[in-house]
Amino acid sequence: MNRGDRRDAIFKDDQDRDCFLRTLDEACQKAQWQVYAYCLMPNHFHLVFETPRPTLVAGMKWLLGTYTSRFNRRHRQFGHVFSGRYKALVVDGSGGGYLKTVCDYVHLNLSRAGKIDPSQALETFRWSSYPLYLAPPRERPSWLRVEPLLGEWRIPKDSAAGRRAFAEGLERRRAEDTREEFRRMERGWCVGDKAFQLELLEQVSEAPGASHYGEAVHEAVEARAERWVKDKLKAMGWKEKELAARRKGDPDKIRLAAELRAQTTMPLAWIAQRLAMGSRGYLTWLLHRARPAP
Repeated sequence: MNRGDRRDAIFKDDQDRDCFLRTLDEACQKAQWQVYAYCLMPNHFHLVFETPRPTLVAGMKWLLGTYTSRFNRRHRQFGHVFSGRYKALVVDGSGGGYLKTVCDYVHLNLSRAGKIDPSQALETFRWSSYPLYLAPPRERPSWLRVEPLLGEWRIPKDSAAGRRAFAEGLERRRAEDTREEFRRMERGWCVGDKAFQLELLEQVSEAPGASHYGEAVHEAVEARAERWVKDKLKAMGWKEKELAARRKGDPDKIRLAAELRAQTTMPLAWIAQRLAMGSRGYLTWLLHRARPAP
């Protein structure tokens, strides 16, 4: 998702929204994206898509840059349209219901924001992928894939009856309290279970790239440091409880702390807590005292 610069409008009228969707169509062709859901709000957009090829960064750069040029040209203005880099969450699409949660969040965005009257059907809002889900396949763009989401809704077929069941289900969702369920979309960096998150952390720790933002990289660094500690304890023949049992200034613990500091970027406060060595200040003193004389 991305917002307008200073939260200004990124769509001033329907012509701008049409322009964005045409630009998205081009981006999908260039980057081979497969879109599952989108919603265009006045000052931000949500987009759920899969990247069969590693084209997230290049594709988003082209999409945002090209739309900005077209928007500025039409409105005879200059400068940024979007407020910097987009926010991207990695979603587990393996069938555990996480794709459904994310797409429902996007399709209900308008209702949650109070931009549509409760008496109006969700499909009356044109600028979302939801009305396209209710349309026959021939009326949808080639890049919109509906089968995975319908599958997570337990709808076996993209038929008139299946589309009707989907509409009835999402309308019921409007009345539900979804705040807790949807909170994961507003915080964090991925949507999936613990095993999925750990798998991603392994990938990021091996090769953190431009498509992963700060929280993921920080968690990956911490996960790598945690693995390092466990491996060292195993090699020393120590159980975890020995860290707490041994005194804070134990020479072996001081050596572990010095190695951990040299081989990772974890702060001293984390190292002191992880190795049961007291406060950050006390660990600093222990490391200084253990340093060989010049």
